[in-house]
Amino acid sequence: MLEVEAVEAAYGPFLALSGVTLRVGPGEIVALLGPNGAGKTTLIRCVTGLLVPRAGRIRFGGAEIVGLLPHAIVERGLAVVPEGRRLFGGMTVEENLDLGAFTPHARAGLGRGRERIYEIFPILRERRRQLAGTLSGGQQQMVAIGRALMAAPRLLILDEPSLGLAPRIVETILGVIGEINRGGVSILLVEQNVQAALGLAHRAYILEAGRVAGEGSGPALLQDPHVRRAYLGPLASLPGSRPPLP
Repeated sequence: MLEVEAVEAAYGPFLALSGVTLRVGPGEIVALLGPNGAGKTTLIRCVTGLLVPRAGRIRFGGAEIVGLLPHAIVERGLAVVPEGRRLFGGMTVEENLDLGAFTPHARAGLGRGRERIYEIFPILRERRRQLAGTLSGGQQQMVAIGRALMAAPRLLILDEPSLGLAPRIVETILGVIGEINRGGVSILLVEQNVQAALGLAHRAYILEAGRVAGEGSGPALLQDPHVRRAYLGPLASLPGSRPPLP
């Protein structure tokens, strides 16, 4: 579905990505892991059309997307939940959700899209008239995920969805990501909570200093000595049953 091949990207003289290759297949959850400054967000910017790579190829659904504008990439079926959520705090939950349905296909199914989001996140139905800026952090992340799903994507990219959230809410969010995947949406999960991400992902890539430093199945990487030494510590527990929504 998504194929990134030998991508290089730079900010002026600084090389942020060097020969990065990865893929996300249909129905997969693929985790992209690594420390701050490894190039994870730069790779997302390349995939979504916000940054044109200096070299390499990026294909989505078998078609080259390098050089396409971001809205054209969304129309092909790719949506992003950005780091920090980036909601419009002075707009209601429902108004924020509706912003995600800007493609003609999504706009035609606006009502059905909302109902799907409210089924995934029942608390948002209750808060649909509430200003997004007054919600808790976990509820805001639900709105951000819902807004991206309003575009009816085939591939959903999530950039640090657990950032700043309490462990109980992280488990809830990761559980929902699993449900979304089982509903037929492929997932690229960019996450610093390595243990939780590897417990959820089918496969994962480790990005370090702009290069892929390792790859494999989630369970295999959980047992990899380098991964355990470099990344595993007092992190959130593996996702299990979903607790009640806040």
